[in-house]
Order: sequence, then C-alpha cells, then structure tokens
Amino acid sequence: MSKNAKQSSNSKRISNSLVIGLALVTLLSVGILFAYQKPSEAADIVVYKSPTCGCCKAWISHLKENGYTVDVRDQANVSPIKKEFGVPMNLQSCHTAKVDGYVIEGHVPADLITKLRKEKPQIKGLAVPGMPMGSPGMEGPRKDDYDIIAFEENGKTSVYASR
Repeated sequence: MSKNAKQSSNSKRISNSLVIGLALVTLLSVGILFAYQKPSEAADIVVYKSPTCGCCKAWISHLKENGYTVDVRDQANVSPIKKEFGVPMNLQSCHTAKVDGYVIEGHVPADLITKLRKEKPQIKGLAVPGMPMGSPGMEGPRKDDYDIIAFEENGKTSVYASR
C-alpha cells in the first residue's frame, strides 16, 4: 500500500471516528435533556373566563396558591360554556370551571373544591352566584356573607357551605 493510500485510509478512519463520536455526544446530550425534563402535568381544574376579567385572574391565583394546577381557557363569551355545562341561570357568575367531572361556577373557595373532590357527592357542581365581596378573587374593603350552593342535574339546589 502506498503512503498516500495509507494516509487516505487513516484520514477516513479518523473522519468516521469523529462522525461516530459526534453522533454519540449528540445522542447522549439529547438523552440527558429528556431525562431531566419534568413530565407535563394534567391540570387539576379547567377554567373558562373572559380574557379581560381581573377577578377571574385573582380567583385562579387563589386556586394556584392552594396547590391547584389550572388550565385557563379565555373565551370571548362564556355563556355557551355555562349552557353546555348546565349551570342554572340563577347561579351564574363570571367564570365557569370543570374539575373531576364537577362544574364550579364563580368564586368557590379552593378548600370547598378540595372537599368536593374528596367526598364525591352526587351533585352536578358548586356555585357562588354573583360576585360577593370577600369571596376568593373578590377581596376588597368589606367581606359579605355568602352561600356556596350545590346544584344537581335536575335543578335542585341546596346550601353546601356558608362563609
């Protein structure tokens, strides 16, 4: 074998080794990135709200402060969602949410959502009608008393809790 042929053969081996080495480093780097990525978590609660609603954003912050992961879905008009989820007209508020198959309407406190999820009563959902001052997301200069209403598929309602 001539000297030029040996050099060419050695060059090809070095070139092939470099390509293989770079491929291994790339694969290793990608593997490390995947190994340390936090798996995405499914949201605990999905909230449908107007994109400009400040009290809705405050209620979402209240949920997050209480350990909930929240999927926020801004809607130009939340009325169709309320209708689809069967929220009675007299119980409606500014935002609507779904958690574990239950409907949450308005400024329901996070601890009561947790209680609902734990106890699993045979109801459609919970509602805080209107926007009472002092409810989560409606903090202000005063705190009004308000009821958290349980509602059923058939329209029957009852007081779930009072604050």
